[in-house]
Amino acid sequence: MTRFQTTSVRQWVLLSVTLGVVIVGAGFYYSQTFSSAADLAEGGEENTDASTADEIRVDVVKPTLGEMDRITVQIGTVQSYEVVNLFSRVPGFLESQKVDIGDRVTKGQVLAVIDVPELETELERRAAGIEQAEARVKQMEARIRSAKADSKAVKATKKQAVATFRRAGAMLRLRESQYDRMKKLFATDSIAEKLVDEKHEARDAAAEVESAAEAAIETTEAQIEASVAKIHTVEADLIEAKAEVRLAEAELSKAKALVGFATIRAPFDGVVTQRNLFVKDFVRAADSGVSVPLLRVERTDKVRVVVQIPDRDSPYANVGDPATVEIDALPGERFSGAISRIADSEDQQTRLMRVEIDLPNPKGRIHQGMFGRTTILLDRIKTPSILSSCLVGKTHEGKGSVYVVRDGHVHLTPVVIGQDNGVRVGILLGLTGKEQVVRRPPSALSDGAAVLVSQPAATQPASH
Repeated sequence: MTRFQTTSVRQWVLLSVTLGVVIVGAGFYYSQTFSSAADLAEGGEENTDASTADEIRVDVVKPTLGEMDRITVQIGTVQSYEVVNLFSRVPGFLESQKVDIGDRVTKGQVLAVIDVPELETELERRAAGIEQAEARVKQMEARIRSAKADSKAVKATKKQAVATFRRAGAMLRLRESQYDRMKKLFATDSIAEKLVDEKHEARDAAAEVESAAEAAIETTEAQIEASVAKIHTVEADLIEAKAEVRLAEAELSKAKALVGFATIRAPFDGVVTQRNLFVKDFVRAADSGVSVPLLRVERTDKVRVVVQIPDRDSPYANVGDPATVEIDALPGERFSGAISRIADSEDQQTRLMRVEIDLPNPKGRIHQGMFGRTTILLDRIKTPSILSSCLVGKTHEGKGSVYVVRDGHVHLTPVVIGQDNGVRVGILLGLTGKEQVVRRPPSALSDGAAVLVSQPAATQPASH
């Protein structure tokens, strides 16, 4: 080959490297590819260090040994810890309203007063009803005492009637004895018949006295029964009168409660966030179907941050898990809290589960409706972990692969994947923690390929 031909070939070879084509011409066939102008300058001769040309540069890291955090980062929405819509239980005109929107109130503070003259009149009537019922109780108690006294007197009368009956019986026996003696004397003609007749009449009179005394006893016994029945009747009236007192007291309590409802008080320390009526407006009772509250009070010394966590994280959420809240309206500030309550039920449409985090808010700087990023530490386990970018291809059923560098070559190594926090993945099987694992493996990398490590292996800290 002449010098001209050699020069021309070199020029065509340089062009072929640039354009990526194979040169066929002037009877020559060149299949060698030159990797640099230096190769061309050396006359296109083959590089004797083939292994260096085939090596691929890779970055490697070592697995992290220790605790790995499973976290979930979701948008959280702030809600007031307690919200109460204050309605009136009684209708009337708004007599006074001592607060407005934005006013801070304390528990028990009077917020509004409703004018209810009819209820006040009813309250007076119920109070008078109690006095009337109590007077009737006293009247029944007096009747009981009178009935018992009457019963006692009737029982004394019975004793007197029994004594009279006994005397009458004794007199009757005396008269019968005298009559019998006179009959015997008359039979012997010792006395006149007139004397016999007198004794007969005296005996009959004594018998009538005895009968009258016996009737008097029966009468007093009936009177005793009647007095006992009267006592029972009056005692029943007393029970009824006392029941009427209790009923009147209940009605009075109800009237007092209704009048009390006319005064609207703060249920807790908080702030007024809604006011819908003004003084002299007519206020409808809550049971009349009104939907707009008189006032709305929200508790602000503590707030709830509501977070919807996805299905994959819900099994790991527990009350007490630490959380950090960053609110967009308060940049640069981080609020620490913990999960306070869990719904334990996912929404069937979104497959999200409600979690609430309580945050102290002593200065009231956090307001309902604010939102921001909430980071919840769900779990912490001890296992080797690597960056998610070390994984090769797609994972399936917890199984994946990584490239491990040994003796200047990469080896595709299967691993079993555990916890995944979105940045790092835990490795349950396949790595000991001492390997050099390729980070972000190039697409041209294949099992067994020679590689050149571009930097010393380093352990990447776990994400907290």
